[in-house]
Amino acid sequence: MSDFNQPLSRGDYASTPSVKNRVLRNTYWLLAASLIPTILGAALALQLNLNTMLSPGVSTIVFLAGAFGLMFAVERNKNSSAGIVWLMAFTFFMGIMLSRMLGFVLSMNNGAQLIMMAFGGTAAIFATMATIATTSKRDFTGMQKTLFIGAVVLILAAIGNIFLQIPALMLTISVLAMIIFSAFMLVDIQRIVNGGETNYISATLAIYLDIYNVFTSLLSILGITGGNSD
Repeated sequence: MSDFNQPLSRGDYASTPSVKNRVLRNTYWLLAASLIPTILGAALALQLNLNTMLSPGVSTIVFLAGAFGLMFAVERNKNSSAGIVWLMAFTFFMGIMLSRMLGFVLSMNNGAQLIMMAFGGTAAIFATMATIATTSKRDFTGMQKTLFIGAVVLILAAIGNIFLQIPALMLTISVLAMIIFSAFMLVDIQRIVNGGETNYISATLAIYLDIYNVFTSLLSILGITGGNSD
């Protein structure tokens, strides 16, 4: 457990298989642990009806301010155990923010089924991307700049659609987001496998965001196309 409590920084960079395996192993363990605060945050928000207290516009402002603020805190403390604490706080916050969509989907007759389908689909995508990242000899990291630009455009489009409320645009954004963040997942995992990322806290944060966005995108797609409100 001592190696788990001492994150590797870029100053500790090494290309040996043991270092790569250590970072990947610790990232997966921390990623699994980070899902617990997410679930707790979502459950608490649903229990207290926090998902209905804010308008979509205000909720978006709170989400962006809170998410970027907490991500900054995680990165600032990534070389100490405080980084793990901030990461758990971040994932708890993301769970609270997720409750708005979960509440909407759960209001449908088949809401619970849609959530399980989105969870299963996300797990399948993660397993596929992880397998490709660890077995393929092709370097996918060159896609990072293009994917980042695509993500920024999607964020702007999503903010615009809060006011436009166009279902077709929402579906398009969700489909593109699922594709882009699935690709990000591939890139971020391969960076660990190739030794390009040696800090498992930063690695966990990146992959968590990929999984979160893929899950919410899938849930949005399923809610739009397969939701049953009768």
